[in-house]
Amino acid sequence: MIVLLLLGFFLIVAFEAPVLARKKMWRELRVFTALLVVGFVLSIVQVLGIELSELVKVIESVFKKIL
Repeated sequence: MIVLLLLGFFLIVAFEAPVLARKKMWRELRVFTALLVVGFVLSIVQVLGIELSELVKVIESVFKKIL
């Protein structure tokens, strides 16, 4: 399953990153990379079956304070 995940993310990068680099869209490339890394890490965590309940509680408390 992890191999398919790696392949999927690799294909996304292979199709999207060169276009952004060719058009010299550096800010968009940075945001794309950051979001892709976050998505990749969360996907790996989910595939491995690691519970993130504590992280979710922290995020919820931060947003409750902000909102």
